[in-house]
Amino acid sequence: MMWIVYVLLGLLGLIVLLLGIAVLRTLLAGHKVSTYQPDPDPARAERYAQALSRMVRYETVSVPEENQREKFLGFHQLLAELFPLVHDNLEKTELDGNLLFYWKGKRSEKPIVLMSHQDVVPAEGEWSHAPFSGDVEGGKVWGRGSSDTKCSVFAFFEAVEELLAQGFVPAQDVYLSSSCTEEWAGPGCKKLVDELTRRGVKPWLVCDEGGGIITDPIAGIPGNFAMMGVFEKGKADVKFTARSQGGHASAPPAHSPIARLAAFVDRVERRSPFKKQFEPEVKAMFTRLSPYAGFGLRLLFGNIWLFGPLLKLVMPKLSPQAGALLKTTVAFTMQSGSDACNVLPQEATLWANMRFIPHQGMDESLRIIRELAAEYGLETEVRAASDYTSATDISGEVWQYATRIVEQTFPGLPACPYVMTGATDARFYQAICDNVIRFAPVIYGPEQMKGMHGVNENIESGCLPGAVDFYQNLICGLA
Repeated sequence: MMWIVYVLLGLLGLIVLLLGIAVLRTLLAGHKVSTYQPDPDPARAERYAQALSRMVRYETVSVPEENQREKFLGFHQLLAELFPLVHDNLEKTELDGNLLFYWKGKRSEKPIVLMSHQDVVPAEGEWSHAPFSGDVEGGKVWGRGSSDTKCSVFAFFEAVEELLAQGFVPAQDVYLSSSCTEEWAGPGCKKLVDELTRRGVKPWLVCDEGGGIITDPIAGIPGNFAMMGVFEKGKADVKFTARSQGGHASAPPAHSPIARLAAFVDRVERRSPFKKQFEPEVKAMFTRLSPYAGFGLRLLFGNIWLFGPLLKLVMPKLSPQAGALLKTTVAFTMQSGSDACNVLPQEATLWANMRFIPHQGMDESLRIIRELAAEYGLETEVRAASDYTSATDISGEVWQYATRIVEQTFPGLPACPYVMTGATDARFYQAICDNVIRFAPVIYGPEQMKGMHGVNENIESGCLPGAVDFYQNLICGLA
């Protein structure tokens, strides 16, 4: 039996060795601090805040499947007032309320697209500032769209306006793109992409919203970080239906429709059928963030090669967002059954929103959930499905250029690749561009993250000058 002792001692020695290597790597990597804080000219920040305020005051709530072109044409008139040089000097194309501006550069080999959407979600609930007041108070611009994402629309229009006033001509063609249907995943941006396709334009870089300058991106990692989205998870709306003969509730049968749906939900939420895995971009994100954490997290995040299995257990407990980076997710959102309390439903339905990860894409994830639903006697219907997008090469020329501009514009701000668990208009540009980066150059602290699609949406006025500078540097740095 001595051989068992030798094997155990060998395993223990191996564990000690691996832990020693991980600790040594962590110590050698050292500890870093994110030092970036905006320090703008107060007069400039106030001027920008007042302009953004006017944009917020113009209500641009988009309604699915409704023709709202006239509403957005009115918003375009406001843009013309705020940015007259852009409208006088750039070629404007309007498609059903969606906007495309073309700024001819000295060359056309590496055109770039700066984009963000005009439309906003409805404003419900009790607000401390009226949702379309555009109040400028307490160093913030308040109102629906202030952070999502009229701040970006303002910033790149203002960037171009100021460069035109200086007589600047970009080295490469520049496009400004803004849809009016993003909030309901409508076709507006696709119309703009189709127009660029018709013109034969293949952008070198597309910069959309999605990531941003995020404060405290993960619990235990303090400071501001440029979280730059490099791909989006796919998504689908899925309907599950359970059927029966119905009947009176006084004599309930086993396995009624709602009971089967409930058992199915319980199974999915207790034991997810989807596997957890670190995508290369997620590994790169944690590797980049790890030096900014305390020693414990720095040890874990900096050595995923060793602690990956442990992190797969820990990350969902850090936050739902962290957990969503590892697997396909299912969120159950809507439910219906009988119309009366004492009637068994002949049909009960359940809706879910799924988000697909590359290692288990749309086809595989839908097959898994369909097969699991069938075990509970449920029918599955898939609507509005799309797969994950291709990833920007985080070692490539475009990524290096974008991160260099971040470092130039925001000294002391670390830049990290980031996986979008939500969806943006940027996915449409994947058809014509290999390098789509989702990054709004404004600060999203906990308050701004909470207000996005919620109540009391706002943006710090002090971060607006940095956003304008970022877009200017992105344009001026082109060769």
